Amino acid sequence: MGGIKNQALLSANYTIQKEPFVVPTDDGKHIAEHFGKATDGNGAISIAHMKAPPGWSEPFQTPEFDEFTFVISGKKQFLINGEKVILNAGESIKIHKNTRVQYSNPFNEECEYLAICTPAFDITTVNREQ
Repeated sequence: MGGIKNQALLSANYTIQKEPFVVPTDDGKHIAEHFGKATDGNGAISIAHMKAPPGWSEPFQTPEFDEFTFVISGKKQFLINGEKVILNAGESIKIHKNTRVQYSNPFNEECEYLAICTPAFDITTVNREQ
């Protein structure tokens, strides 16, 4: 998953991401990382644009990073240490690192959202349950 491909460096002071790294998935979820380990090697933060189809869910996990979610459209469900939280469009949440959580979209419409992880998302530190 290599370096700074598909980015247009317009100035020494900023980078515009026009073609984020699209993470291959087999569950119908669209993940486009704009900045992070897969795009620019940044381990401090990752920013991804996500689209979760109706009925989508992933296993419980206990990440070693903080994860911020901002819902653009639709709704997203979180099971956080046994508590159910539902976010609507325009709402956001911070899940603190080392918190057991499950993300899902049990609703009838797609959920579009931004996910920001600090430090950056890393499959080796997400600690997904099997």
